[in-house]
Amino acid sequence: MTAHHGNTPAAWTAVVVAMLGFVVGGVALMLDPVNMTLFWVGCALGVGSLVVFAVMAKLGLHGSRD
Repeated sequence: MTAHHGNTPAAWTAVVVAMLGFVVGGVALMLDPVNMTLFWVGCALGVGSLVVFAVMAKLGLHGSRD
């Protein structure tokens, strides 16, 4: 494991996007009636965070910063 494990712009951005997805999905489930469209938008943001991470890693934003 590297000294900077997880402390890269790609990792932080992916975590922020995933957290936003969880918040959007959670709010959608608490609405009355439940807003399934908003829930699925939150799910898409969660999956999209993986894509954001992969793209940023390919751009070199996940490499070591020694």
